Amino acid sequence: MCKLRCRSMDATTTVFAGAAKQARMLASGEITSSELLELYLERIARLDGELNAYRIVLWHSARVDAIDAQRRLDAGERLPLLGVPIAIKDDVDVAGESTAWGSAAHGPAKLRDAEVVQRLRDAGAIVIGKTNVPEMTIWPFTESATFGVTRNPWDTARSPGGSSGGTAAAVAAGLAPFGLGSDGGGSIRTPATWCGVYGIKPQRDRVPIGPHDDGWHGLIVNGPITRTVEDAALFLDVTTTLPPPHGGFVAAAARAPVRLRIAFSTKSPLGLVARVGKAQQAAVGEAATLLRSLGHDVVERAPDYAVMSAGWNVMARYLRGIHDDAAKMAHPERLEPRTRSMARAGGRISDRRIASVRAGETALAARVNAIFDDIDVVLTPGTATGPPRVGAFTQRGAFITLNATMGRSPFQAIFNATGQPAAVVPWGFDGSGLPTSVQLVGRPADEATLLALSAQIESVRPWAHRRPPVS
Repeated sequence: MCKLRCRSMDATTTVFAGAAKQARMLASGEITSSELLELYLERIARLDGELNAYRIVLWHSARVDAIDAQRRLDAGERLPLLGVPIAIKDDVDVAGESTAWGSAAHGPAKLRDAEVVQRLRDAGAIVIGKTNVPEMTIWPFTESATFGVTRNPWDTARSPGGSSGGTAAAVAAGLAPFGLGSDGGGSIRTPATWCGVYGIKPQRDRVPIGPHDDGWHGLIVNGPITRTVEDAALFLDVTTTLPPPHGGFVAAAARAPVRLRIAFSTKSPLGLVARVGKAQQAAVGEAATLLRSLGHDVVERAPDYAVMSAGWNVMARYLRGIHDDAAKMAHPERLEPRTRSMARAGGRISDRRIASVRAGETALAARVNAIFDDIDVVLTPGTATGPPRVGAFTQRGAFITLNATMGRSPFQAIFNATGQPAAVVPWGFDGSGLPTSVQLVGRPADEATLLALSAQIESVRPWAHRRPPVS
């Protein structure tokens, strides 16, 4: 029996401790891998019927892996994540399981892990299950005809966001210590915001995305959704394919940032008619004030977002990417009508046109990143509004849905087009009691500065202790 089992407060504290702290607890013998896993499996059995965060839970294989992890721990083996469970978004391959993409169009079980999953396993992590997504990961809400509705643990009448909505809901509700998400236009940052947890979109090519290489023509990256900044840094340390900062990402997050030059703005990057809510505007203003008090130079200034070219660059890659992914599905005839409409639109973007769009990325990135000539970090709202109600877009057409959802998270996709890192830091709550965040955007490949600044904010405005009603 788990030594924490009879002390429910201790068990709850352990569940919400985060991956890095749990790894230390496992290494010290404070808890065993099987005990830790069972805490999560019990919570999933009790709570996930209400949330539907998981598409599938790997009850048997996770238990086998936990026993093996404990054997290795007892033998003195030490790996960064040995014995720590992780949730995997269901657009990423896990050996022996289908990658469903939120759809009935999927094929058979995969023969091998995606590279990022293999790297996590090599670091000792235990895959606890695969989390729900909207069909083909298209939308910033997590609902599908095949796998149903995923709900926000802060308010089950609301969406957790998407497309990594299942992962964010699981982490927020204590159904996993951390999780793998993917982000092609905000799909880590939007659900992390609306579920009140930390999320970082890494630099493109930082974390492997194979076999889904060049997803959405360079927009998609894999990255973590976590309870703490240290957890995200640890994830990057064990998955990075690019050179890390000196000493690694965990060390970078632990270093107090030097005096930074920070620009803040609530200007919409894509020229959308996006009404930024009062709570989201207030979060940016409060963050600017806090950062000044921490010794940073803070000014109000927006990047040159190159609105017209940026909007076309993002939309062309997004639509053509949906078309290409849909064409690879085992049973594309089973796709939802709305998805088929999006895929048809993407099919009208020719190879020649998409090549031209990709060729324009260098100029777009140079224009957007000119602000970093004398600025270190850009601060924006995480989203413009709170999450939509569950079912708000049921039976809506593709482009009605697209138009209705784009304005909720307009601050994110531009940085998928430029490829640079961006993180969302949990902030406060809106008038409905739903979480808000601020987004920190860094120079290309400079996750280290974002992690250090995020950790500094976390030290004075901690969020990991927060518990949603469904937890």
